Amino acid sequence: MKVGFAGLGRMGARMAANLAGAGHELILWNRSPAKARDLAAATGSVSVASPRALADAADIVVTMLADDASSEAVHFGPEGLFAGSRATRFVEMGTMSPAHIAALVAAAPEGTLVIDAPVSGATQAAEDAHLLIMAGCDAAALADLQPLFDAMGKATICLGRPGAGAVMKLSVNMLIHGLNQTFAEAMTLAEAAGIPTGAAFGAIEASAACAPMLKYRKPLYLDEAAHDVTFTVALAQKDMRVTADLAEELGVALPQSQATLDILNDAAGAGYGARDMAAILNYMRGRQP
Repeated sequence: MKVGFAGLGRMGARMAANLAGAGHELILWNRSPAKARDLAAATGSVSVASPRALADAADIVVTMLADDASSEAVHFGPEGLFAGSRATRFVEMGTMSPAHIAALVAAAPEGTLVIDAPVSGATQAAEDAHLLIMAGCDAAALADLQPLFDAMGKATICLGRPGAGAVMKLSVNMLIHGLNQTFAEAMTLAEAAGIPTGAAFGAIEASAACAPMLKYRKPLYLDEAAHDVTFTVALAQKDMRVTADLAEELGVALPQSQATLDILNDAAGAGYGARDMAAILNYMRGRQP
């Protein structure tokens, strides 16, 4: 089985490398061709010049893209994935809106299947193949894809229908971004009272409130500038904006999440957009009188 992979950013490159490492025959495409060529050379894979060429060569195509707009650009048009002649499974693993997944399902070529399978976990989890995969499909469709998911993740949750993966990912990220904000406030409160940063983090880390996300982001919280960006404030802002739109569509009140989105909007406007989401701690420090 030949597997195509489109979208070789921070997460996608690591996920694709794990597929190659598990022995899957891999074909790569990226908007920046050099990334695809370099990863192909490093993994013994091949790269192609367009999404259409990817879908002409692969049986299954996995995409790991940033947002609805980038996914739309890759799937549609005369050089898009849906113009290809071979692939019968299209697996979108980025964080997308449920409406976009529905649009992909509606537009997919006859005889093909679109599955939303977003992931939870940062770059280290992607590198270690410890991602949680939330699959918007039934058990029969999942069976074909499980070997791929096993090469990229530690667990797969089958959610039964297209779009459910997208909703679940937004729900998980809503909680993560809310936790990130509340943690930043807790730290600034402790610091304002004279408690050293390391001691404050140590107390939170030892408490019942500590989530895995706080532990693996600890280096960034303690010294953001010394570490690579893993997930930007701009992506968190996008997640929360899409979540707010979905909540409005469903008639669900999310007051705390709206407050988180407002702060992300402010932080992005203040120049934090390209920084890691851990930078919200520094942003909140800067808001103190």
